[in-house]
Amino acid sequence: MTSSPRLTLTAPRLAKASDVITALAGYGAALRGDQEQAVAALCEPSARVLVVQATGWGKSAVYWAATAILRQEGAGTTLVVSPLLSLMRDQVQAASRAGLEAATLNSSNIGEWTGIEERVSAGGLDVLLVSPERLANPTFGARVMSALAGNLGLLVIDECHALSDWGHDFRPDYRRLSDVLQTLNPHTPVLATTATANERVTTDVAAQLGAATVVLRGQLARTSLQLVAVPPMDPLSRYAWVVDHLAMLPGSGIVYCLTVADAERLTALLAHRYGATNVAVYTGQLDADTRTATEERLRRNEVKAVVATSALGMGFDKPDLGFVVHVGAAPSPVAYYQQIGRAGRGLDHAFVVLLPSEADEPIWEYFATSTIPVEADVHTLLDTLRDASEPMTVPAIEAITTLRRGSIELMLKQLAVDGAVERTGHGWHSTGVAWSYDKDHYDSVVAGRRREAAIMRDYIGGTRCLMMLLQQSLDDPDASPCGRCSVCLGGLPSPLTTRPDPATIRDAQRLLRGEDHVLEPRKMWPGGTFGTKGRIPAELGAAEGRVVVYADAPEWREVVAAAFDNPAESALPRELVDGCLETLVRWKASWSTRPQCVVGLAAAGHRELVAQLAEQMGSIGRLPQQTWSPSLPVSERQTSGGDEAAAWRAALEVNDALRSFVADQAVLLLVDRTATLWPVTVATAALREAGARAVLPMVVHRRP
Repeated sequence: MTSSPRLTLTAPRLAKASDVITALAGYGAALRGDQEQAVAALCEPSARVLVVQATGWGKSAVYWAATAILRQEGAGTTLVVSPLLSLMRDQVQAASRAGLEAATLNSSNIGEWTGIEERVSAGGLDVLLVSPERLANPTFGARVMSALAGNLGLLVIDECHALSDWGHDFRPDYRRLSDVLQTLNPHTPVLATTATANERVTTDVAAQLGAATVVLRGQLARTSLQLVAVPPMDPLSRYAWVVDHLAMLPGSGIVYCLTVADAERLTALLAHRYGATNVAVYTGQLDADTRTATEERLRRNEVKAVVATSALGMGFDKPDLGFVVHVGAAPSPVAYYQQIGRAGRGLDHAFVVLLPSEADEPIWEYFATSTIPVEADVHTLLDTLRDASEPMTVPAIEAITTLRRGSIELMLKQLAVDGAVERTGHGWHSTGVAWSYDKDHYDSVVAGRRREAAIMRDYIGGTRCLMMLLQQSLDDPDASPCGRCSVCLGGLPSPLTTRPDPATIRDAQRLLRGEDHVLEPRKMWPGGTFGTKGRIPAELGAAEGRVVVYADAPEWREVVAAAFDNPAESALPRELVDGCLETLVRWKASWSTRPQCVVGLAAAGHRELVAQLAEQMGSIGRLPQQTWSPSLPVSERQTSGGDEAAAWRAALEVNDALRSFVADQAVLLLVDRTATLWPVTVATAALREAGARAVLPMVVHRRP
């Protein structure tokens, strides 16, 4: 990493760059001095440039201007590696405005790939945009790089903090770009850009780019943003705070949530108050077309707010975004800075509000460790692939292990970077390359993330100016008090208040408790020590079920604690009884067959709770009840799905009394608590084998 001497463009190059900036930003716009320095650096052979600048600084203008100059001088196509399809669409449009021919290769235009690749090979395309995930695909990546061989004019790595283990958004597919760098013509210039890199991340990324990397780092303060940290409150109260305050916030904006469940719940509450057309949800679980349509509605101010997870972040550009609210703090100041950077780009003032809760802490800890592979899980995955006679798909791996799909996908990407696994057109297989767990490195990464969480606690506690704290966390040497945040002002600015209306809290609780959570039964047996694998026969399967309390639902938080965490055997919370009964009543409309008896399964050991609930539901429906307890305790999430399912099968014996009770009956199977659903699956099969003609499962609390 080198300090950068002041570079300037020659007159012809400056004229070309000026044409691009005018086309992008309008008459009278011009490159600033720091932007010109970046463009000039990229025009030098073998350039390696890392730009760390605040959101809205104009990083994309740099690579469009550099591309125009390099193409004018006979260079080949610019390859932009960009993280999101929505961002790529925006970039294609921006390139077109700059007078450049641009195209993207992504999952939505597969039919155009051949033509685009032919244009690249012929040198007829100025800019090609691809995602790091697609470039990391061995077949695709090799084909694209082959098309660009000898004809790559500039490589741009956008949001490059994701290259670094130390970055807030590290992704293994980005790390594989280091391999691409090794195969480049050494004279090809490389630009890496980000708004969110502290000194450690900057040093790491620069080292990956090369020893001669020029780093251009600017001041990170955002004068248009008024940062506000509301005093902590419980999760349900902060939902209510957003409901009460949304209409008071300027313009349209984004409400960030830490989880998909939070985003969906809050959207439902806001839609109830403000109408479904005025709010929209945005998560990574939605299809690409829906996400794109939602972004466009927000850009056109057709919605007051989009309630989103971090899936809506990098690349979304709306200059007049009036506010960003966080329902739960991001796990690091760097991630928080990146998300709030969406607001106030083209405004003099925008609100940035943080609504913290002590319930965020477990989520932070999850984020701190979720991208760190668990050594035992990796060996389980590798053993599974080594034992397989043919390549395996992710769903197939999931079916025979207790590993979750997201974890499997992440581990496969990390193992692919290390060369231990490889993906073909038919699935994943082991390469036989030895893999070892780098405990010291992973421990240091987790420790670093926990230190970042401590900084967010300081932010919530208002220990110093909020903007200055964020700047310091990004190692900005120009950090200073902003004079306008809630710490500098000594309180919340009008019209914001510290607490919501109690009536709004009660209304939110009532509405959320009235939502249904469908329980989709497992479809596959796990194999392994269980013995049986493949699809569960229809005659042994469960009907669609219901979950009363899903995960960490804030509307049930105190009730769940009373019932499960500190149970008083004789004092089952009345709210939980009512919730089960109301779920049952709503569920009736979709029954294919009506239950004729109730079997309460104390899978998590809460026998008295299950017995009381079964009695209540049986009494309402005039149904006989029995309680069923495992003959021995079973822990969930064992080494493999086969191990856990086998343990449940051994523990859930159907005695003669239960066999007689369920014979030729439609059974309402009431389960106290589960995360994996294996007790539901195995118990259902056992009851069906005992003669039950249908099993309708209801889980009181499905744990996360």
